[in-house]
Amino acid sequence: MLLALVMVLAGAAGFILQRFGRAILFRLSQPIPRFHSVLRNIDRAASYVLPLLFMQFVLRSAPDDLRGIVPLRHFASVILILTMTWLLLRTVRGFAEGIIAENPLDVEDNLNARRIHTQTRVLMRSIMAVIVLIGLSAVLMTFPAVRTLGASLIASAGVAGLVAGMAARPVLGNLIAGLQIGLTQPIRLEDVLIVDGEWGWVEEITGAYVVLRIWDRRHLVVPLQWFIEHPFQNWTRKRADIIGSVFWWVDYRLPLDPIRGEIRRLCEEVPHLWDGELALLQVTDSGTQSMQLRALVTARNSPDSWDLRCHIRAGVIDFIQREYPQFLPRLRAEVETREAPEKDGLRA
Repeated sequence: MLLALVMVLAGAAGFILQRFGRAILFRLSQPIPRFHSVLRNIDRAASYVLPLLFMQFVLRSAPDDLRGIVPLRHFASVILILTMTWLLLRTVRGFAEGIIAENPLDVEDNLNARRIHTQTRVLMRSIMAVIVLIGLSAVLMTFPAVRTLGASLIASAGVAGLVAGMAARPVLGNLIAGLQIGLTQPIRLEDVLIVDGEWGWVEEITGAYVVLRIWDRRHLVVPLQWFIEHPFQNWTRKRADIIGSVFWWVDYRLPLDPIRGEIRRLCEEVPHLWDGELALLQVTDSGTQSMQLRALVTARNSPDSWDLRCHIRAGVIDFIQREYPQFLPRLRAEVETREAPEKDGLRA
């Protein structure tokens, strides 16, 4: 009865101390968003950890021959380990959310922010997975039967490790791939990728897969390890602006200067799509019947580039149809007529 009373008093003291320290730390952390985010995330977990820690001290100080003290100590140890694991998980998440909040994505040039978001999210998930693994292992090691079993398995650790490694190869491969992506950054959130012919944005990077948001509102889910083992296109690796190309096949007699002027006019017509850097016309191929024209235009990002290219393609076709319809590609044929040979002074 006395032990229960002391434990209640210890828990109450821990709770009061946590509330008092919480008020002080929240006030001091206001100018530091990252620290404030950590405190906000660990608030609930910390309200359990400190009372449990005080109660653990009381149990460890109690006499060993006290009735029921051993299972009570074990139960308290398991609860404390689980709560500490929860606290560490919330600490990592709070720190990551603080970093993300300091680097918003809703800015014109968000390349550095996307890099930080990707690195933070991937590393956060990897660290949280390790914390959960350590926490569960610590709980299991509090049971004597598990410790005995672990000691007996050391002799067969080579075979067991081989089997476990084969079974967990996809999981471990994705975990290692996630760390590689987080550190080397071949892809970032909101990067524009072409994966197996599909064009889309990186919407989410988890600990096992990447979600691509395809332009037609589909979603493509790709394992993390795929990006380490296969080549892919990243259109926003260093910068978001991009050069787009538009092709036409036209007759050789079509004058080029009016087409150049029309391309420039079409670009200036949509300043929200064209960045004003490049609007160029080139002859890129010549065949037996027609020549190929290519327009090169620049845009701030790939969605703008797509819309700009469609606008220019339709505009130039309309211009040629209206002003030079006779110079559209056509198949020519030359017909020769020959006189029939004379026979007996008469034409056949």
